[in-house]
Amino acid sequence: MYEPIRTKSVHRMTGTGRPEIPHRSRGEELDVQLAGHLGALLTVTDELGLDQAAERIAGQIARLRGTPPARHAGRSEQDTRALHERAHDLAARALLVAASRADTTVAILAAERMDAHAAALAPAAAR
Repeated sequence: MYEPIRTKSVHRMTGTGRPEIPHRSRGEELDVQLAGHLGALLTVTDELGLDQAAERIAGQIARLRGTPPARHAGRSEQDTRALHERAHDLAARALLVAASRADTTVAILAAERMDAHAAALAPAAAR
């Protein structure tokens, strides 16, 4: 009633042969993702001219990647408010990944950056 399959399977069974692509652990993937979010935050922080905060972020990127990050060379004429909004969003993303990876140091740094950018976005009357 049923005809047997006559072709080889296109699926590979686990544990057979060499893996063709390198696989990373969940922790390694989170490190890569966290370093990426921090790298984007570093770019915006450099553009805002927040040197002390940028150095702290760069230090964490160097710890995660094993090498110091490339730094933003110059400033654009982008609106400061938009830069603070973007930095706040990037710090929030870094905080989520840092919490997932249980990296307290980066979580604290990201939370501090979120607070700093939220304060910069607050209306002058609320200060």
